[in-house]
Amino acid sequence: MNSAERVRIPAQIAASALVAYLLGFWFTSPFPGYLPKIGALWSAISAVMVTQVTRKDGASSASLRILGSAIGAITSATYLTFLPFHPLGMAAAIFATVMICAAINVPSHGRLAAITVIVVMVTGSLETALSPGLNALLRFLESSIGTGVALLTVWLWPGSRSQPGCDA
Repeated sequence: MNSAERVRIPAQIAASALVAYLLGFWFTSPFPGYLPKIGALWSAISAVMVTQVTRKDGASSASLRILGSAIGAITSATYLTFLPFHPLGMAAAIFATVMICAAINVPSHGRLAAITVIVVMVTGSLETALSPGLNALLRFLESSIGTGVALLTVWLWPGSRSQPGCDA
């Protein structure tokens, strides 16, 4: 890694996190009774997780993030629609989520799907007035905001086209 990349990569991560945080906050703010900082946090985390050195790696990370978030959001919303939050229930939902990922032949998405289950279920337990479906949808959309910001950052940032020896 050359000296320009040593500065570019941290700058991309910081810029992605900042923009995603602000957009996540703005996006979640109109929902009454919900803490917009949670939406901002989840958007920023997604941006950090997806920001990669190259465009090719970023696109691969983005697809992993979006599909994993969708699977985790659906599983946790289903659980919380029928049962209240409980740590053992969360563990069961994580198990089911990772099994679903394996069953549809995307086992590498299981970890990110499990993280989404945790976020949806814990945030749902903090704000019980928010319906499980809306909570899961918000978490998915916030994840998508952060993912989109990270992709745009890598695509638009000068010098992000590819790493030496890699196609972008």
